[in-house]
Amino acid sequence: MPSFPAAARLATQDKQLRANLTRATHTIRDKRAKAVSELEDWSGLREAGKQIKDHTLRHLDQYLVQLETKVTEAGGTVHWARDAAEANRIVAALVKATGETEVVKVKSMATQEIGLNEALAAEGISAYETDLAELIVQLGDDLPSHILVPAIHRNRTEIRDIFRANMARYGRPAPAELSDTPADLAEAARLHLREKFLRAKVAVSGANFMIAESGTLVVLESEGNGRMCLTLPETLISVVGIEKIIPSWRDLEVFMQLLPRSSTAERMNPYTTMWTGTTEGDGPREFHLVLLDNGRTDTLADTVGRQALRCIRCSACLNVCPVYERAGGHAYGSAYPGPIGAILTPQLRGTGTALDASLPYASSLCGACYEVCPVAIDIPEVLVHLRARVTETEPGHRAERAAMKAATYAMTHPAAYRAAEAAAVRSRKLIPKAQKLPIGPAKAWTESRDLPELPRQTFRQWWKETHP
Repeated sequence: MPSFPAAARLATQDKQLRANLTRATHTIRDKRAKAVSELEDWSGLREAGKQIKDHTLRHLDQYLVQLETKVTEAGGTVHWARDAAEANRIVAALVKATGETEVVKVKSMATQEIGLNEALAAEGISAYETDLAELIVQLGDDLPSHILVPAIHRNRTEIRDIFRANMARYGRPAPAELSDTPADLAEAARLHLREKFLRAKVAVSGANFMIAESGTLVVLESEGNGRMCLTLPETLISVVGIEKIIPSWRDLEVFMQLLPRSSTAERMNPYTTMWTGTTEGDGPREFHLVLLDNGRTDTLADTVGRQALRCIRCSACLNVCPVYERAGGHAYGSAYPGPIGAILTPQLRGTGTALDASLPYASSLCGACYEVCPVAIDIPEVLVHLRARVTETEPGHRAERAAMKAATYAMTHPAAYRAAEAAAVRSRKLIPKAQKLPIGPAKAWTESRDLPELPRQTFRQWWKETHP
């Protein structure tokens, strides 16, 4: 992937993409604002969610051990994965042990993060997405561009064309005369997926929350496809980031109010599935939990950046971000687009590539993302923090280095600073009044900014005149 500015430059030229994103994000955020306004104690809930997450992160080691104990006691098996490669190996081995060559999947950001579908395909295992938006992305050989609505960049006419052209390659074909009405598209997807649900022996999921005190996993969704995946197959494998843990059922009550209103603008999401290990005659016979680190421990060590691990994947920050609205999700080159991706991805992956080093700059720092975050992640603060980290590892332009070196000397030597000020004032008449620089390393800077006019005198000179 190129750097964010290069990718965004291309994306912003796509008028249809911008129209799709603007229409969808404005609709979602307006509904969210209405849903949130119904609660008089929203600010209190928001603070409670923040405090619960911060407490959990401070004691993450204890709660993870407690979770493992409870899951094991309930008949499940816990696996620990240090990185994406290890997690993919674990899942592939578990699927192979069943003798199956295909799995159905619940929508999962963690499995997108580690590239699980591609890893399974390399092992001869087909992974079928069952979330409607994820299905659209998969059938279109596309990539998700939104946390909550992965196919937000597609309109319904495009979706109809994708179904007609590609659905047959994955199973039941779309009706020949399929229209682009939402009801017809949903029915085509329902018929296509039902065959997979009924024959699948293995399912892969993520989880919105893991409850340490009981070993319970929780998945919230809107379509019921997740419920089918979580209950019908014989083997269930859940890949979950270690930060998704919360201490108790009482804590879950807070997030069950925060997440639906912030994500789908609903008072309660249509489907909430909870399971604890395995139960004879009810649900999967085998349950495996893969706890994923993949950079989260390193992120936890950063006292400023760790607040990104509070994220509950609601996508509210994406829907208010002016940068995301124009550039779309693909420009971020990550499973996590938008403002949260701009702070989470560089911490999980590092800033060793041009793309990852550019992500902290994919923001205007307007602060809208912080205002809507249900767990009060100060995204602008983390962005500035990560920008500082990037500048520490990049040498910068030689002219910039020279200017900074000269400024450092002047700022630490008062006499030199006063002399520089006086020289600048005396040379006012020699400086052209052009507002743009025609050449030089600062030319690009002045393409969108006017050069400031030098004042008639320095502050010290003005002070001496007015305060004799």
